[in-house]
Amino acid sequence: MFGTARTEVARVRRAALAGAICAGLAAAIVGTVGAAPAVAADQLRIGFIGLERGDREPVSLLDTVVEDDGAQGARLAVEDNNATGRFMGQEFLLDEVVVARDGDAAEAFRGLIADGAEWIVTALPADRLRDILGTDEADDVVIFNAGAPDDAFRNEECHASLYHTTPSRAMLSDALAQFLVFKRWQTWALVVGNSDEDRLRAEAIRRAATRFGGRIAGELDWPHTALARRAEGGFHAIQREVPVFLQDLPDHDILIVVDETDYFGEYFPYQTWRPRPVGGTQGLIATAWHRAHESWGAVQLHRRFEAQADRWMTPTDFAAWLAVRAIGEGATRTRSVGQEEIVDYIMGDGFQLGAYLGDPVTFRSWDRQLRQPILVTGPRMVASVSPQEGFLHPVTPMDSLGHDAPETGCTS
Repeated sequence: MFGTARTEVARVRRAALAGAICAGLAAAIVGTVGAAPAVAADQLRIGFIGLERGDREPVSLLDTVVEDDGAQGARLAVEDNNATGRFMGQEFLLDEVVVARDGDAAEAFRGLIADGAEWIVTALPADRLRDILGTDEADDVVIFNAGAPDDAFRNEECHASLYHTTPSRAMLSDALAQFLVFKRWQTWALVVGNSDEDRLRAEAIRRAATRFGGRIAGELDWPHTALARRAEGGFHAIQREVPVFLQDLPDHDILIVVDETDYFGEYFPYQTWRPRPVGGTQGLIATAWHRAHESWGAVQLHRRFEAQADRWMTPTDFAAWLAVRAIGEGATRTRSVGQEEIVDYIMGDGFQLGAYLGDPVTFRSWDRQLRQPILVTGPRMVASVSPQEGFLHPVTPMDSLGHDAPETGCTS
C-alpha cells in the first residue's frame, strides 16, 4: 500500500534472485537423486517513514536537493543484509512511505504495520516521531530513530520500543567540546538562532561546556530572518552587518554558531569582528557522517552509496543504514527473523556492528542509544574523531559522549 514502485520492483528482483540461488544450490546438492523442492526464505519486513522536504531552497547552490533523505541509506542496508541473508534462507524486504508536510505520520505508521512490518525506521523530526509513539501500535514493533536528535527521547520521553541510531544533540555537542578543550580553545562565544531546535542545541552546548571545562564568555541571540544573500549586493550587507553584530562580545577562542535550520550560520566564517574560527552547526561541526570521511574503509561505503543514489550520503542516510544493518546483523547471528531473538541479541554483550568509524558500535542499555564515534570536520576535511584522547570513562570512552547511565532520565 505504502511501498514505492521502485521498492516493489527491487523487492521482486531480490526475491527472484534469492529463489534462483536457493534452487541452484539445492540442485547441486541433490545431483542425480532427483529434483529438490524450492527452499522458502524466512522474510523480515522493514518499514521506512520519511518526511516530504519543504520548499525552502538550500543555503548554497553547492548543496544537493535531497528528496529521499534516509531512504537511500535503508535501501543500501537491505541490499547488504540480503547479500548474506540469501545464503541463510533469510530475505529482507523494505516498504517505504513519505509523509506529506501536512500529512499524518501515525496513519502512515499504522499502514506499514498493517502490511506486515515489525521493524520501523523513521527519518522524522521530533513532533512526527511523538505522533508515532503516541499510538497503541508503537508497543508492538521496534522503532529505530534515524532522524530526531532530541535529548528528550533519550531521557524523560524515552519509549521501550524506541532505539536511536542518530546521535543526540548532547553527543554532538560533547564531541565538539572535547575537541575544543583538547585544542585548549576553552573560551567560547555563542550565537543562537531563534528556532526551537536552536534553543535545544544551545542547551546541549552549555551542558558540554560545564562537563568538559569550556567557558562561555558571551552569548547573543540572532534577531533576524534569513538574509537576502541573492539580492543585488547582498554579500556587501552581510559583510557590514555580521561583524558589527559581533563586536561587543568578550574575547574568545572560537565563535560557536547554533543554527540547526541553516539559514544564517553559514555567513559567519570570515565575517567575525575578531579573527576567530567558527564552529557549531556551521564551520567546524560534529556529525555522525560526512562526505570527507575516508578512514577505516569509509570510502568503500561512500562509493557504493553514490553508485546507488547518485548523491552523497547524509547523516540521516547513515543512521538509517545503521538501523537496518543492526537488524540484519541480529538476524544473521541468531539465525532467526524473530523480533524477540534479534532484540535480545542487539542489546546483548555479543553485539558489535562495523560502521566504518574505527570502533564497532553498540547500543546503550539505559536509553537504547547507539554509542558511536563522532566526526569533527570542516566543509572538506575531517579534523578529528571524538571521543578525544584523555577523556576517560570506566566502561568505554564512547560513553563520555551524551547522557551516561548515572545521568539518564529514561525509566522505560
